[in-house]
Amino acid sequence: MNERILVTGGAGYVGSAVVEALLAAGYSVTVFDNLSSGHRAALAGREVELVVEDLADRAAIEAVLRRSRVDAVIHAAGSIQAGESMVDPGKYYRNNVLTSINLLDAMVAAGVRRLVFSSSAAVYGEPVRVPIEEDDPLAPASAYGETKLAVERAAAWYARAHGLRVIFLRYFNAAGATDRLGENHVPETHVIPLILRVALGQSPCFSVFGTDYPTPDGTAIRDYVHIADLAQAHVLAIQLTGDGAAGMDESPVQAFNLGSGTGFSVREVIETCRRVTGHPIPVCTAARRPGDPAILVASPRRAMSRLGWRPQFADLESIVASAWAWHRSHPDGYES
Repeated sequence: MNERILVTGGAGYVGSAVVEALLAAGYSVTVFDNLSSGHRAALAGREVELVVEDLADRAAIEAVLRRSRVDAVIHAAGSIQAGESMVDPGKYYRNNVLTSINLLDAMVAAGVRRLVFSSSAAVYGEPVRVPIEEDDPLAPASAYGETKLAVERAAAWYARAHGLRVIFLRYFNAAGATDRLGENHVPETHVIPLILRVALGQSPCFSVFGTDYPTPDGTAIRDYVHIADLAQAHVLAIQLTGDGAAGMDESPVQAFNLGSGTGFSVREVIETCRRVTGHPIPVCTAARRPGDPAILVASPRRAMSRLGWRPQFADLESIVASAWAWHRSHPDGYES
């Protein structure tokens, strides 16, 4: 194949899984990561070029694109906490939007015309229908979602002006683990690893943020998708942007939802974790977090039909079981 892919944020949770999937598919990989939240250990034993630089440095990005003769970019770097974005929006505009403009400018200068962007279901905000389709209104409820949408819109204009082929992959809730790779965020804000910390004896109870949502049990409903399935979607997206692919000739900018199509409430996730771990997992309740919609569930039909995406982890229990296996073997994350 002999194509080289630059993965920004490739030492992170999803990014490292994407790297593994690319290597398995025969690509060469350069990882561009400042390691502020990524982990060298996630890339250990893998034949990748690791460049420890910051996307704030446009010249550094362009130099890597040219030196490594990059064919396409997967942009998976950025800040990801919706709640934090509501109290520090500036951080999110700097880390997500300004750095993405640097990347786009460097790509144009270096002649790299293919981009897959790790976007988010947060671009939809409170959905007008469930499951959510890609053409539904985009009305983010958080600064985080606004920054993801801002990058999508900027990339679409760059595509129009400079002939880029761009795919937006709108993740719903990334979850689960592989044998080698799992969630190790500091601080951790995702539901499943926080619940599993209680089962490991690292937290006294799991905090449920909001029990008064307009849902059957009062807690927020989310769509969970395994990181290995997310990673495979990136490989398929890179293939779709390739010069030999006709799928983007008429539409050089495309968006795909990545989710299971099934939603689970926070209480249902807790019950699943109790079954998998055999632990009672005590619960404490707290107020809703700003920027959290009540329901986010994907329609993955477009990804299945146009990308040929077929998720292998179809049920929540298998996702939780994979995460539980990793957290038990890595109780202190990659420092274990």
